[in-house]
Amino acid sequence: MSELFNKKEYLKNLIRRSKVEKDNEKLKEELQKTIKDLSAEEIAIVEQDLMDNEGMTIEEIQSVCDVHLGLFKEYIEQEKLDLEPWHPIYILMKEHDFIIKTAEKIRDVAKQVLTKKSIQEAFPLFMKLNLHFDDLMAAENYFLKEENVLFPYIEKHGITKPPAIMWKEHDQVREFRKQLIAIKDNRNLEQAKQELYNLSLAMLEFFMNHVHKEHSVLFPTALKLISEEEWIDIRHQFDEIGYCGFDPEPMNIEKKDVEEVIEGKIKLPSGELTIEQLKFMLNTLPIDITFVDANDEVKYFSESKDRIFVRSRAIIGRKVQNCHPSKSIEIVNKIVNDFKSGKRDNADFWLKLGEKYVYIRYFAVRNEKGEYLGTLEVTQDIKPIQEITGEKRIYDEK
Repeated sequence: MSELFNKKEYLKNLIRRSKVEKDNEKLKEELQKTIKDLSAEEIAIVEQDLMDNEGMTIEEIQSVCDVHLGLFKEYIEQEKLDLEPWHPIYILMKEHDFIIKTAEKIRDVAKQVLTKKSIQEAFPLFMKLNLHFDDLMAAENYFLKEENVLFPYIEKHGITKPPAIMWKEHDQVREFRKQLIAIKDNRNLEQAKQELYNLSLAMLEFFMNHVHKEHSVLFPTALKLISEEEWIDIRHQFDEIGYCGFDPEPMNIEKKDVEEVIEGKIKLPSGELTIEQLKFMLNTLPIDITFVDANDEVKYFSESKDRIFVRSRAIIGRKVQNCHPSKSIEIVNKIVNDFKSGKRDNADFWLKLGEKYVYIRYFAVRNEKGEYLGTLEVTQDIKPIQEITGEKRIYDEK
């Protein structure tokens, strides 16, 4: 503990000296050596203490920030992995580069804003910031790919803590992003420009530290655990979410979707369910569904306890035209024929039924080749939905 305290105090003295001894290369070397022995959190504590208790400004501790960021850049470059351009980890590393460059641009513009004396002078810079903020928003695809695809695959192999830590850090970057964008609405320029610079620098340091952890720990771990076949699945799922900063090379490896029934389980590309789970899941949906196949025969309907329209199991296998009164058959045939021909993919109706306001939707069901498989009818009482106002974010005990 005393050794750590001494290192922190030594770093404080170096920062104090850097305030006076500009362009001292030996001092920079000492800073770099000291920083290497401390974590990002420990360095941040030292910086904050100097600002809070000794009145130093963010500009006056710039030297340690520059050395710290330089070290991260060195680490990140050294830790880059040699992978083929189609590989998901290669793509994430490229996106890291894009996000870091975007954060650096925001920091650089924020530094220029510090020199401006009026809103009018700063206005062109704020307009430039808007473009960089758009790029920062696009980085959401990077977060979503890791959180919804890469992390679950790592967790399947028994590693749960590193993904949880990385997700928490994603949320911190999102918070930085939110705060940065909110600064645009602050009409107090002196306050806004200082907050903008402090936040931009904090976000850049934080994200580079995050990247360092992913390159040195998370990615090598993932590469050891995840199979080649799984990486192919991951890449296909990455393609569905999208990218930020660049368009990766196509993989050109066909995805093999598995669909089969084994020992009472239905295995689908996105998961598997027992017959019991599937049955009660469909019956629990807050909607009524009915499926009519390509031969116009009713093949399935959900059996929720509060169905809007009565259905009996006797209709299974019956022609859909025979399930409607004669006055409706022309409309039924028109919908089905338009779906079969590809003229339309959906048709909607709504009507009042007692106290209910019923929304009836028909969807053409097609396979990946666009071939017509049947029609799905979805019915819902939307009156309770129309009555919703405001927001509810808290789980209550009712």
